[in-house]
Amino acid sequence: MEHPRKTPILVVEDEKDIRTILEFVLSREGYEVVIAENGKMAKSFVDDNEPVDLVLLDIMLPYFDGFEIVTQIRSKEAWKSVPIIMLTSRSNEKDIVKALELGANDYVTKPFNVKELMARVKRNLK
Repeated sequence: MEHPRKTPILVVEDEKDIRTILEFVLSREGYEVVIAENGKMAKSFVDDNEPVDLVLLDIMLPYFDGFEIVTQIRSKEAWKSVPIIMLTSRSNEKDIVKALELGANDYVTKPFNVKELMARVKRNLK
Protein backbone atom coordinates (compact mmCIF):
# COMPACT_ATOMS: atom_id res chain seq x y z
CA MET A 1 0.00 0.00 0.00
CA GLU A 2 1.34 3.42 -0.91
CA HIS A 3 1.78 5.96 1.80
CA PRO A 4 0.38 9.39 1.06
CA ARG A 5 3.12 11.94 0.44
CA LYS A 6 4.04 13.74 3.62
CA THR A 7 3.36 17.45 3.43
CA PRO A 8 6.67 19.32 3.56
CA ILE A 9 6.73 22.47 5.67
CA LEU A 10 9.71 24.83 5.68
CA VAL A 11 10.37 26.24 9.15
CA VAL A 12 12.62 29.30 9.11
CA GLU A 13 13.51 30.04 12.73
CA ASP A 14 16.80 30.98 14.38
CA GLU A 15 15.79 30.20 17.99
CA LYS A 16 16.66 26.58 18.75
CA ASP A 17 13.95 26.06 21.40
CA ILE A 18 11.20 27.28 19.09
CA ARG A 19 12.58 25.19 16.19
CA THR A 20 12.50 22.13 18.43
CA ILE A 21 8.90 22.75 19.50
CA LEU A 22 7.74 23.39 15.92
CA GLU A 23 9.56 20.33 14.59
CA PHE A 24 8.01 18.15 17.32
CA VAL A 25 4.46 19.45 16.92
CA LEU A 26 4.47 19.40 13.11
CA SER A 27 6.05 15.93 12.91
CA ARG A 28 3.50 14.62 15.40
CA GLU A 29 0.76 15.92 13.09
CA GLY A 30 2.32 13.98 10.20
CA TYR A 31 4.12 16.78 8.39
CA GLU A 32 7.62 16.54 7.00
CA VAL A 33 9.66 19.38 8.51
CA VAL A 34 12.50 21.13 6.71
CA ILE A 35 14.52 23.50 8.90
CA ALA A 36 16.36 26.66 7.91
CA GLU A 37 18.15 28.29 10.86
CA ASN A 38 18.68 31.67 9.22
CA GLY A 39 17.79 33.80 6.23
CA LYS A 40 20.77 32.59 4.18
CA MET A 41 19.73 28.92 4.58
CA ALA A 42 16.12 29.82 3.73
CA LYS A 43 17.15 31.74 0.60
CA SER A 44 19.33 28.84 -0.63
CA PHE A 45 16.56 26.34 0.05
CA VAL A 46 14.03 28.36 -1.93
CA ASP A 47 16.53 28.78 -4.78
CA ASP A 48 17.57 25.12 -4.94
CA ASN A 49 14.40 23.13 -4.19
CA GLU A 50 10.90 22.40 -5.34
CA PRO A 51 8.27 24.39 -3.44
CA VAL A 52 7.14 23.09 -0.07
CA ASP A 53 3.44 23.07 0.87
CA LEU A 54 3.78 25.80 3.52
CA VAL A 55 6.39 28.11 5.07
CA LEU A 56 6.53 29.13 8.75
CA LEU A 57 8.75 32.20 8.78
CA ASP A 58 10.27 34.32 11.53
CA ILE A 59 10.97 38.00 10.76
CA MET A 60 14.09 38.58 12.83
CA LEU A 61 16.72 36.29 11.31
CA PRO A 62 20.47 36.45 10.74
CA TYR A 63 21.63 37.46 7.21
CA PHE A 64 18.23 38.09 5.56
CA ASP A 65 15.08 38.97 7.48
CA GLY A 66 11.68 37.39 7.01
CA PHE A 67 10.47 40.28 4.86
CA GLU A 68 13.29 39.60 2.35
CA ILE A 69 12.42 35.89 2.33
CA VAL A 70 8.72 36.60 1.66
CA THR A 71 9.73 38.86 -1.23
CA GLN A 72 12.05 36.19 -2.63
CA ILE A 73 9.40 33.44 -2.35
CA ARG A 74 6.75 35.59 -4.04
CA SER A 75 9.15 36.45 -6.88
CA LYS A 76 9.63 32.79 -7.85
CA GLU A 77 7.00 31.43 -10.21
CA ALA A 78 6.97 27.93 -8.72
CA TRP A 79 6.73 29.24 -5.14
CA LYS A 80 4.21 32.06 -5.74
CA SER A 81 1.22 30.22 -4.31
CA VAL A 82 2.97 28.61 -1.30
CA PRO A 83 1.19 29.75 1.87
CA ILE A 84 3.45 31.71 4.23
CA ILE A 85 2.66 32.08 7.93
CA MET A 86 4.80 34.66 9.69
CA LEU A 87 5.68 33.47 13.19
CA THR A 88 7.36 36.27 15.07
CA SER A 89 7.61 38.15 18.33
CA ARG A 90 7.08 41.41 16.42
CA SER A 91 3.48 42.35 17.04
CA ASN A 92 3.30 45.96 15.94
CA GLU A 93 0.77 46.84 13.27
CA LYS A 94 3.43 48.18 10.88
CA ASP A 95 5.21 44.79 10.71
CA ILE A 96 1.97 42.85 10.35
CA VAL A 97 0.76 45.09 7.51
CA LYS A 98 4.16 44.99 5.78
CA ALA A 99 4.31 41.16 5.94
CA LEU A 100 0.79 40.82 4.55
CA GLU A 101 1.42 43.40 1.83
CA LEU A 102 4.58 41.55 0.75
CA GLY A 103 2.55 38.37 0.36
CA ALA A 104 2.36 36.54 3.69
CA ASN A 105 -0.94 34.69 4.13
CA ASP A 106 -1.12 34.78 7.92
CA TYR A 107 0.64 36.27 10.94
CA VAL A 108 1.07 34.64 14.35
CA THR A 109 2.87 36.32 17.23
CA LYS A 110 5.14 34.63 19.74
CA PRO A 111 4.62 33.30 22.27
CA PHE A 112 2.12 31.27 20.25
CA ASN A 113 -0.59 28.83 21.21
CA VAL A 114 0.24 25.45 19.62
CA LYS A 115 -3.40 24.52 18.95
CA GLU A 116 -4.09 27.88 17.30
CA LEU A 117 -0.94 27.59 15.18
CA MET A 118 -1.89 24.07 14.05
CA ALA A 119 -5.38 25.29 13.13
CA ARG A 120 -3.83 28.07 11.03
CA VAL A 121 -1.40 25.62 9.38
CA LYS A 122 -4.27 23.29 8.45
CA ARG A 123 -6.40 26.17 7.18
CA ASN A 124 -3.59 27.49 5.00
CA LEU A 125 -2.86 24.04 3.56
CA LYS A 126 -6.42 23.62 2.23
